[in-house]
Amino acid sequence: QVQLVESGGGVVEPGGSLRLSCAASGNIFSIRVMGWYREAPGKQRVMVAVTTRGGHTNYTDSVMGRFTVAMDGRNAGSLQMNNLKPDDTGIYYCNLGILEGLTTYNSYWGQGTQVTVSS
Repeated sequence: QVQLVESGGGVVEPGGSLRLSCAASGNIFSIRVMGWYREAPGKQRVMVAVTTRGGHTNYTDSVMGRFTVAMDGRNAGSLQMNNLKPDDTGIYYCNLGILEGLTTYNSYWGQGTQVTVSS
């Protein structure tokens, strides 16, 4: 079993920055994929940024050049968000694709952290 803990959300003015963190514990052989998703009020959850252990990254167009996704060590990762805009507001969820041992691969979601961008 694996547990994820997210942190780093908050309230920030437009143009400000926040850093979200996602830490995993439990039966982890290797984290293969880390994704960050946003659920805005009244809207579906959408992908914001994804990275793989091999270093491949992908961002939704609206955050390109402002957000940076990274795996920080063996069992953690982060989403650095700069020049935040009101449209970035929402609940941010971390999703990890984890190898548990050599043959078991599972996907886990964090509990979500609120990001509010407002003046």
